[in-house]
Amino acid sequence: MTEQGPGPGETEEQLAEALEQIESLQSAAADAEARAETAVAEAAALKEEHEQTRAQLTAAVAARESTETEAAQLRSDLEGAREQAREAAVRYREVRLAAHPDIPQDLVPAGETVEDVDREFEAALKVVGQVRERVEEAQSGKRGARVPAGSPAPPAGPLGAPGEREDQARPAAAS
Repeated sequence: MTEQGPGPGETEEQLAEALEQIESLQSAAADAEARAETAVAEAAALKEEHEQTRAQLTAAVAARESTETEAAQLRSDLEGAREQAREAAVRYREVRLAAHPDIPQDLVPAGETVEDVDREFEAALKVVGQVRERVEEAQSGKRGARVPAGSPAPPAGPLGAPGEREDQARPAAAS
């Protein structure tokens, strides 16, 4: 038995199958190449988007740091302004007390603001006014109890007039 090679019909069939496979492989390669190009384009777009996002993040971090610095400065300025307001309230209190020497200093405690000092000062004026009224009422009551002009002098105390006490004490000391 001798082997014979493929006949002319078989070779053409094999050749046709091989051509079909080549065309199929070429089509698959073209599809793969198109997918690869699409993937490369998508990767480039993602890379660009990533770079833009990173730039935005860097800008946001810089803006945040700037805002924090500004906020710290504003806090410092605010504390300075509060301190100036406290100092002004102290000076204002001193001026008001100097203008009203009848108001005791301890009736007007130091306040944080001018409004605090005003409130405390008004309360102190009210207290001093009430005390003044009571003193005046008490004095007017004493005035009413005074002996009218031309009346006999009030009787001396149990030991008599003040000079009598001394006179009585001297003879006892002399004996």
